[in-house]
Amino acid sequence: MVVIMAKDMVVNNVHILRKKRGLTQEGFANQLGITRQTVIAIEKGNYVPSVLLALKIASFFKKPLEEIFKIVK
Repeated sequence: MVVIMAKDMVVNNVHILRKKRGLTQEGFANQLGITRQTVIAIEKGNYVPSVLLALKIASFFKKPLEEIFKIVK
């Protein structure tokens, strides 16, 4: 028997929140102590941040983690 499991995906609204704050990718990256490339990857959905980084992002925006990152099946 072969079981095929669909992969869960994580989507986020980091781009929208960053733009609402009037921050550039570089400025946002500097605030979090990460690279601009990491911000780009997160915003494009190519990179799921670590729990620590996700919590830093949520804290930065003063929003619950679940408002920023969502799991879709």
